Amino acid sequence: MPRKAIEITLTQDQKEHLEKIVRSHSAERRLVERAEIILSCASGKQNQEIALEHGTSEMRVGKWRKRFAQYGIAGLEDEQRSGKPKHYGEDFRDELLATLKLKPPGGLSRWDCPTLAERLGASTHAVWRTLKKDGIYLHRARSWCVSTDPQFAEKSAAIIGLYLNPPLNALVLSVDEKPSIQALEREAGYIETRDKKMIRAYKSTYKRHGTLNLFAALNVATGHIKAQTTQTKTREDFQSFMSSVMQDLPENKEVHVILDNYCTHKKNDAWLDKYGGRVHFHFTPTSASWLNQIEIWFGILSRKTLKNASFKDVAELRNATEAFIERHNQNAQPFKWRCPEVKGSQIKNTLSNLCN
Repeated sequence: MPRKAIEITLTQDQKEHLEKIVRSHSAERRLVERAEIILSCASGKQNQEIALEHGTSEMRVGKWRKRFAQYGIAGLEDEQRSGKPKHYGEDFRDELLATLKLKPPGGLSRWDCPTLAERLGASTHAVWRTLKKDGIYLHRARSWCVSTDPQFAEKSAAIIGLYLNPPLNALVLSVDEKPSIQALEREAGYIETRDKKMIRAYKSTYKRHGTLNLFAALNVATGHIKAQTTQTKTREDFQSFMSSVMQDLPENKEVHVILDNYCTHKKNDAWLDKYGGRVHFHFTPTSASWLNQIEIWFGILSRKTLKNASFKDVAELRNATEAFIERHNQNAQPFKWRCPEVKGSQIKNTLSNLCN
């Protein structure tokens, strides 16, 4: 059962003094906040309601309620500090994590150490040190797709099984398309920096010369790539590419194809029937195409051939892509899948959920 909050009753002088602080344009912000909290306490509101009203934590409201009950107006001032640095223990950590749940003040999109220090009446270094102990770095952020597929475990296990222990007398292909690759023409060269270093430079403006789509199939066992460029990416384009892939494969082997959930990869039963059940499609969980190894190869293609390159037309882009594939296949090596088990990541709504 939660403890009952200390009741606050104000004299007329105390009420007028607190209201004067709240109206003051020269009073410190933290003193104004404390005065507002005590006035709310005196009106009979609970700590939770006051915390929401003033954008602070229940712990902080309880602290100043208790201080005022003990010392009156004087209790709103900071305590005198000795020469010994203040110790920030578990109570401070809990208050810090509770504050991080609140919306930052003044139109800020996120909390930072100086803002937290101002809110908590602590030093910026104390806030930084406390966060660091829990591995919290407020300036770091990343975004990613979170798979909510209810069959994530089963689907991912089936795909990883194909990587680590493929069926006997079978081939495993990782297939996808890289859509709308742009043929961009831009100036490139070298510039000298202020410290006399020569670095590669690219002009920020460019000309667009159209796009193409790239269908690619990775042989998981050998690392070889079979690819085809197209101007469209319809289901017919996908089936045409897969038919060309099948022409190069032995007819006495089953073929397991790993695909993501793009619409053209679905509803291909008529095409599959042509191969008498020899071809099997396996789909990654939703929002988890990173399980498909061809995505790794697309990343390599982007870094080594497409990024910051200049193409005067789509034909030059196509030639560069095909040349890279030919070069890759001369020394192809399979990717080594090192993760025998994967789990779907979930975003936690607060840091307290992660730290406690």
